[in-house]
Amino acid sequence: MVDVFLLLGGNLGDRHLFLEQAIARIESDIAPVLKASSVYETQSWGKTDAPDYLNQVLMLQSDLPAPAFLKKILHIENVLGRLREEKWGSRTIDIDILFYGGAVINELNLVIPHPELHKRRFTLEPLAEIAPGLMHPVINKNILQIKNELKDNLIVKKL
Repeated sequence: MVDVFLLLGGNLGDRHLFLEQAIARIESDIAPVLKASSVYETQSWGKTDAPDYLNQVLMLQSDLPAPAFLKKILHIENVLGRLREEKWGSRTIDIDILFYGGAVINELNLVIPHPELHKRRFTLEPLAEIAPGLMHPVINKNILQIKNELKDNLIVKKL
């Protein structure tokens, strides 16, 4: 079993409900959530004229191979109405794999650790809440160090 960290986010519809539904699906289809951060409201990143997001980080354990895990996550997104129409476009739910144990994976449709997580306050704030000492296997710093060195000034509010 490996520790898996996921970032959930959405900015369309009943944002709280979509987070709750995603967590319920993750627990029924994959594994129980062992840790969950607070929910954070964040300005849209990359497409600044979009509605604000709600974001939350989860930790669970899995023995699924990472590609099979990704397939299950994509299915949950689809069931919850996720449409992929434009880069950084608004969505009901987005589920990103941040870390899959200490694995470093660089495949066409699967890059772990998430390649942008070290640049994004909306990811690092909730991740640092539940795993401040977690080491990034590529950057070789812990999450709290990475967060404290962050240049991103996006407004991220704990709800």
